[in-house]
Amino acid sequence: MASNVNPTVRRRRLGQELRRLRELKGMTAEEVADRLLVSQSKISRLENGRRSISQRDVRDLCGVYEVEDHRVVDSLMQMAKDSRQQGWWHAFGDIPYSVHIGLETDAASLRVYEPQIVPGLLQTREYAEALITGALPETPGSDVEKRVQVRVRRQERIASDESPLRLWAVVDEAALRRVVGNKEMMREQLEHLVEQSQLPHVTVQVLPFSMGAHPGITGHYAILEFPDAADSSVVYIEGVTSDLYLEKANDVHKYTVMYEHLRAQALNVEQTREFIEDIAKSYAR
Repeated sequence: MASNVNPTVRRRRLGQELRRLRELKGMTAEEVADRLLVSQSKISRLENGRRSISQRDVRDLCGVYEVEDHRVVDSLMQMAKDSRQQGWWHAFGDIPYSVHIGLETDAASLRVYEPQIVPGLLQTREYAEALITGALPETPGSDVEKRVQVRVRRQERIASDESPLRLWAVVDEAALRRVVGNKEMMREQLEHLVEQSQLPHVTVQVLPFSMGAHPGITGHYAILEFPDAADSSVVYIEGVTSDLYLEKANDVHKYTVMYEHLRAQALNVEQTREFIEDIAKSYAR
């Protein structure tokens, strides 16, 4: 479940506040870097929340921005301290998409388009293990198991009674037709997908091949929204060696419009369940 202190979200919120203070001062990131004798890239990383922020960094930046209110400085210092704590996912070692997990843990809703696989939050353990093994053939079995455990732990947000994640998934037909593991495993996975889609906070829609070209043709992406208005929405695009996080309002708006088109072109909820059930039955033969 989401912890009281989410280091990823704290870093992001602190970075946004530091950017606001810099802009109020009318300074560029380059000017701040010159004053502190650091690289401009460091200032950018601190502001985008992708880098841990020390209390010393906060103190130095507040000095440059001439923040005189000690309550503001103390609040920012506390946020810096919180941002250096470890989230539950750190117990599993080096997880390449840890930033995404941190954001997902605190998100109120997640809209995802999956063109090739069943969404991670809706995968069975067996499907997840076969998928990770196939996608990362040189990964040791112990690391595969670690990734599976992380995926299962992430799914607790779906099962939560108190603050479940609002999940909307548009899934391409290819994800249902691609046999991961074996047919029996796929049948169980699709039956699980139908079962999960009946939860009040989970919506699944299938985009069939018959729809042809569509706005999601370029690949997977997800849109995360947060309960606190201070935290802007984020578009997450997964990469092979690195991930992309888009936070500018214009970028988020474009992907949101794309998602609305995907939802409109996809089968409705009832049609989707029938469609998935028919494919599941084909795997039983």
